[in-house]
Amino acid sequence: MPKTVADVMTPDPIVVQRETPLTEAIKTLAEKHISGLPVVDDAGHLVGIISETDLMWQETGVTPPAYIMFLDSVIYLKNPATYERDLHKSLGQTVGEVMSDKVISTAPDKPLRDAAKIMRDRKVQRLPVIDAEGQVIGILTRGDIVRAMASEQD
Repeated sequence: MPKTVADVMTPDPIVVQRETPLTEAIKTLAEKHISGLPVVDDAGHLVGIISETDLMWQETGVTPPAYIMFLDSVIYLKNPATYERDLHKSLGQTVGEVMSDKVISTAPDKPLRDAAKIMRDRKVQRLPVIDAEGQVIGILTRGDIVRAMASEQD
């Protein structure tokens, strides 16, 4: 019988809320040796995810977009909205200001193979696992999948 997400996910993951101070989230990531945390609202519903990638803006800052001047007009060579988003992330003080709000999630009954394909195709490191009510009940990481593969080898 094929494995499901529920068979290999980490249940009851550590979560944070939008209002959580960024310093607290960073400390949790470092102490627990994890690379991302689901972000939930007061009811426990998934609203975002914060990862090491989101935090890199804090350390590196942002570079203003390149532009050219033409007849007293500024023409940006990259989307200035992207710069504004990245600047906001680099200056954020709470999880909500830095997190990604476009989260790909999965259900516990989904075949592990399908979840692994989503992770590969969408280039994500983790998938929050949510139940029918939208509550975060687990998290599936690439490491969980590799450990499941190793257990099949034994």
